[in-house]
Amino acid sequence: MSNTMRYRRGDTKPVFVAPASATVIEIGDLVYLDAGTKQPKPASAQADEGNLLGNQMAFHDVFLGVAEQQSRNGDTDPIRIATAGDFEFACAAATFDLGDLIGAVEASSGTALEDQKVVEVAGEYAAIGRCCQPVAPAATAVMVRIRSTVMEGLAAGVSG
Repeated sequence: MSNTMRYRRGDTKPVFVAPASATVIEIGDLVYLDAGTKQPKPASAQADEGNLLGNQMAFHDVFLGVAEQQSRNGDTDPIRIATAGDFEFACAAATFDLGDLIGAVEASSGTALEDQKVVEVAGEYAAIGRCCQPVAPAATAVMVRIRSTVMEGLAAGVSG
């Protein structure tokens, strides 16, 4: 997905982190902090855990935030990443209640997460935030109050 500013409101509590030169990050991408390199990467770059829940749980554990700047191939300058705030993400047509848990969604290939699309999840162990504005009737966008696991600490690996 191309650069899409998804930020809508609230304190973003930004951090600035330099990606690897070969890592391409678009504005609006869900970003994780790679444990080995300590560099940000888009959700789609995460290693496949074999199924949707495994991918969501792994992503939750290293979720850094939402990219507010792009990093093109070859760039090594730090980029701004929001670790909090309200963001509007694409989703499959659905309804959402205030407080619903939201996580990254798997691409149709079934082997990687999408960079800018979300879905309702069953527990905090798979979430990157909560719905902060009810959606009814069904729509293809949802407002999510993100919470960086890396910076704010949703309890990793704990069902909720």
